[in-house]
Amino acid sequence: MHLLAGSNWPAIGLCFFFFFLIASSAKIPTSKIPSTTKKSSALGVQLQVTDKQVVIDNGIVQVNFSSPGGDVIGIKYKEMDNVLETKNYENNRGYWDVVWSRPRDSNIFDKVQATKFSIIVQNEDQVEISFSKIWSPSMDKTTVPLKVDKRYIVRRGSSGLYLYAVMERLKGWPDVDMDQIRVVFKLQSEKFHYMAISDDRQRVMPMPQDRTTGQPLAYPEAVLLTNPVNPQQKGEVDDKYQYSCENKDNKVHGWISNDPPVGFWMITPSNEFRDAGPVKQDLTSHVGPIVLNMFGSVHYAGKDLNTEYRNGEPWKKVFGPVYVYLNSIPPSENPKALWEDAKRQMSTEVKSWPYNFPRSEDFPSSDQRGNVVGQLVVRDPYINEKLIDASLAYVGLAAPGAVGSWQTEVKGYQFWTQADKKGSFSIKNIRAGKYSLYAFVPGFLGDYKYNVDVIIQPGSEIKLGVLTYDPPRNGTTLWEIGIPDRTASEFYVPDANPTLVNKLYIDSPANKFRQYGLWERYTDLYPKNDLIYTVGVSNYAKDWFFAHVNRKVGNTAYKATTWQIIFELKSVMQSGSYTLQIALASATNSELQVRFNNANVKRPLFTTRLIGKDNAIARYGIHGLYWFYSIQVPASQLLQGKNTIYLTQTRNGSPFSGIMYDYIRLEAPTKA
Repeated sequence: MHLLAGSNWPAIGLCFFFFFLIASSAKIPTSKIPSTTKKSSALGVQLQVTDKQVVIDNGIVQVNFSSPGGDVIGIKYKEMDNVLETKNYENNRGYWDVVWSRPRDSNIFDKVQATKFSIIVQNEDQVEISFSKIWSPSMDKTTVPLKVDKRYIVRRGSSGLYLYAVMERLKGWPDVDMDQIRVVFKLQSEKFHYMAISDDRQRVMPMPQDRTTGQPLAYPEAVLLTNPVNPQQKGEVDDKYQYSCENKDNKVHGWISNDPPVGFWMITPSNEFRDAGPVKQDLTSHVGPIVLNMFGSVHYAGKDLNTEYRNGEPWKKVFGPVYVYLNSIPPSENPKALWEDAKRQMSTEVKSWPYNFPRSEDFPSSDQRGNVVGQLVVRDPYINEKLIDASLAYVGLAAPGAVGSWQTEVKGYQFWTQADKKGSFSIKNIRAGKYSLYAFVPGFLGDYKYNVDVIIQPGSEIKLGVLTYDPPRNGTTLWEIGIPDRTASEFYVPDANPTLVNKLYIDSPANKFRQYGLWERYTDLYPKNDLIYTVGVSNYAKDWFFAHVNRKVGNTAYKATTWQIIFELKSVMQSGSYTLQIALASATNSELQVRFNNANVKRPLFTTRLIGKDNAIARYGIHGLYWFYSIQVPASQLLQGKNTIYLTQTRNGSPFSGIMYDYIRLEAPTKA
């Protein structure tokens, strides 16, 4: 059965129904795909080199590269002569790119083209090849000032392609901003229709032409499908950002072809080379069909990320290796087995990290790395006089910096793990260097930083013992709103406008925030008056809108909004100050002003001033960068009895200007 754009609709309808069936049914058994390694172990890896192409073949996959540019122009697998889109130009199938700019100039999109080809390893067990270039001032002005070495590896018995790149700035090179580094694969659009990101995020996807014929929405990436190839998708919204994922969860994603039944998967065994830590979000796969590996970008963070290189700053980083994995099954088997096998292969790759076969001197093997172990506990006597286990804390090593600086750090490597329920952690295979140790603990405000730099040397086994985190706290809790987990997911996420849905998320409460246009639902719910939350009466899961946005008052006009928190104080302590702790999960071109008991006073008690560029509201993020404020509240600001806090988001130039709250807590003064 072929699923082609020009096919007749009875066949297409059956095929789409079949895919929906296998995706949704938990009762359909999936068989394990036999390993190709044993069957193909006798087949050595072959290399063919001509003036314009390089071909590696191990009897399972045959990979063609342009030379000396170094693009992947073809991957032959099973009955498919090329899984990549042959309708595209050769430099638009499998490639690396960098989005960069000179200071204060417009962005430049550079599909990194090499100028030199060389063979690194060539034997029957493995071929590793290099496509490299060194920037010089005489090059085209659109060429990013970098020294680049793109590496590709095919191994005996391996059903796929390993790839990595070493990128370097030499000392004294020009000032630049580098906002995105990624690798891209574009698959045959007439074959690959089913996309899988996780167990609960997979579906038959729209066709590329559906976006062309659709209606653009509030920004170009969002399109309403008005005349899709598959009529069942009419009225849905498609947006590549609806398929974003946090770094810590982004280990395998890809596409399935039904005829022949073939899977194409991007496997990332480590996040050490990705930017901004474990909860940084980025793109995965999307309509094309397109498969990405986003090593660095300003998505869900904006220019607050440290992407600027100034004053001749030198820099070098290895991105990868990652693994492009292909699998297949007999036509009689359930195609969902391809996804299950991809997950198994991902687990195998993770266990094999760091790989021992790349030959770049810039990629250290396991014996050239170090390990750190310890335990994190929390000290908060207002909750418990005893130390509290930092259960499931995220603990990581990143470049030395201020508390929480890891979330905007992109130039170095980061190594993170999640502690066990006792707060015990083990971080393995750390590159040699100097780091700060950071952590954050679900259920507790703020960020932890160990007060001593951690020096990793080859073979280091560092035991830090018990580390104590003192989260922000000045007094007993009078009341709180939300859960300190760095997201707004616990708050009220409304139903989408029924004419603007992505059906994948209709019955998925955990992903409800990924629907288009939820920012407009605030105006629907509060057309004239703003949100009022009464402590002790209201329920934040039902009564606290997930995003503090502007109210729409015209086709292109928006009005700033002021939310109220009403609470009672039986008495006001005159000695010392109260503390209002506010943690934000996101901010986009926003200014939060805080006033007590007088909404009209000109000067607020506190203002964040203009903050945030993460655009998480428009990009279905539920969080962007984390912001924390500890606000001292003089007793003179409070009243015995009823009190009202006024929270105003003042910037009203856009529907996307707004904030997401993580957690709010009012504390009494510290008792003497």
